[in-house]
Amino acid sequence: MANPKIYDGNPIWNSGSTTFGYYDNDTDFKIDAIRVTKFCASRLGYPIVDVELPSGSFFTAFEEAINTYGNELYSYIIRDNQLTLEGTDVFNHSNLNDTVITPSFEPIIRLTEQYGEQAGVGGNVDYNIGLIALTQSVQDYDLSKWAKDQGISGSIEIKRVFHEAPSAISRYYDPYVGTGFGSQGLMDSMGFGSMSPAINYMMMPTSYVTQTLQAIEMSKQVRRSNYSFELKNNKVKLFPIPLKKGEFLKFEYIKTQDRRNNSFNTNSDQVTNVSNTPYNNPVYSKINSVGRHWIFEYTLAISKEMLGLVRGKYKSIPIPDGETSLNQQDLLSQHSSEKEALITRLRKYFDDTSRQSLLERRSKESEFKNSELQNVPYTIYVG
Repeated sequence: MANPKIYDGNPIWNSGSTTFGYYDNDTDFKIDAIRVTKFCASRLGYPIVDVELPSGSFFTAFEEAINTYGNELYSYIIRDNQLTLEGTDVFNHSNLNDTVITPSFEPIIRLTEQYGEQAGVGGNVDYNIGLIALTQSVQDYDLSKWAKDQGISGSIEIKRVFHEAPSAISRYYDPYVGTGFGSQGLMDSMGFGSMSPAINYMMMPTSYVTQTLQAIEMSKQVRRSNYSFELKNNKVKLFPIPLKKGEFLKFEYIKTQDRRNNSFNTNSDQVTNVSNTPYNNPVYSKINSVGRHWIFEYTLAISKEMLGLVRGKYKSIPIPDGETSLNQQDLLSQHSSEKEALITRLRKYFDDTSRQSLLERRSKESEFKNSELQNVPYTIYVG
């Protein structure tokens, strides 16, 4: 195996010098790759001492530093926007690097729809209609048996039981509606034969009809058993006891399994978690000077790690009249502390510029401005 050429002070960019080649076609990356190599080599002691690394190692460290910067950056962006991004179409947004994301209420509405499902006014669970044939003089009915007879597997949840008294208008009969001119026959022909809407040659006020209906309802509640039901242990008890044949008990129910199943959307084309949120590697030429300076420093820290590992192959080297020790431990120690400090600084910077922090800062600025304006003397107008 040929000995690799170590750094000679004249780095030359060649396509394919980096491990992954993410930024090899970026002009700014090519220019800065040469500059950052000279910067790192100088910080490592060149030309006073040799730096046992080829130029390609510096290029690879530079690429890794950009990847780390992009990873930290987009991790924070995803954290700020994941609620909005979740459920969006991946193919329509294959790269969100240059996309400004406006927070949406859609996730909150999606959650509140489930509260609507409990109230029967929304959600994503279908309501089903059930009918039980009532038997004369039988008050108790087994819903488990009914579900089994219907071939329903799993549990159901009763949402509403339609067991109510007939409307008061159907029991309202005006004894004065007859006029001797066939009024009752007229009512029959119009479909009002079983009820009396108080039609006469003299129209009664609507308030009078309303009060009459309320009186009938109150009389029904006080003088007779009220229409009600009791639901315990999958059995429904009806009040009053059914007295007629051919009637049905109507109710609405949902299948419990539907509530669970409808909570999952298996569309593979949507953003489901932070791992498939469509962010790519950053475009180096679009990174500003603040970001580039951090990348240069992180490249130096990685270079110290690589050089320390290389020098660790030999604890010492012979020299005339003795031997000298290499600084492997110093390089590895510096690399570890510097990388940790740089990551901590970068994360704090992103924290300080997150949506929450910026809104808090704007709120504080507004408070300070209002406080300052209160100290401004008001102009006294003299007419």
